[in-house]
Amino acid sequence: MAARDHARLADSVFAAAAALHERVRQNAGPTLVAAQAMADALRSGSKLLVFGNGGSAADAQHLSAELVGRFQKERAPLPAIALTVDTSILTSVANDYSYKQVFVRQIEALGRPGDIAFGISTSGESPNVLLALQAARGRGMKTIALTGRDGGTIGAAADIHVNVPDQSAARVQEVHRTILHVMCEVIESDL
Repeated sequence: MAARDHARLADSVFAAAAALHERVRQNAGPTLVAAQAMADALRSGSKLLVFGNGGSAADAQHLSAELVGRFQKERAPLPAIALTVDTSILTSVANDYSYKQVFVRQIEALGRPGDIAFGISTSGESPNVLLALQAARGRGMKTIALTGRDGGTIGAAADIHVNVPDQSAARVQEVHRTILHVMCEVIESDL
């Protein structure tokens, strides 16, 4: 591929990402509702349990790191746990039960009424994320879904659904990261 073709490719990727960011910016309501729910829960002493697969697992870890550490301001650490980081739990539950249960078992072990279960899925159809949100609801937890495409069964299963309506997992993940940063900004400003 010639340098000129690379430049056109790069331009089209930047343009698609910018256009999708703009579409989501025009409908920021669900993002703000989710951020406020998280701020309210954290203020009351509840915790955030975040989970997803692949790139969404990395986003879960990123969000937890921003809240436990800091985002933009010096402040007290906030209780946020990424359910994607303990390989012993993930592999033992996947081996002894099934991969569909890797987040459910952790929700059952760690989740309490008032906590928030935050599931991330670019497809909106990850079975382990769906089952974890359902288990969280059964435990009296508030549920938030951050999805792509049309939100799928995961979006429909959540109390609060933040959707990035696009078919490209790459573009969805780019906007997901921005949404998570917006949420962190709102949480820090509120607390």
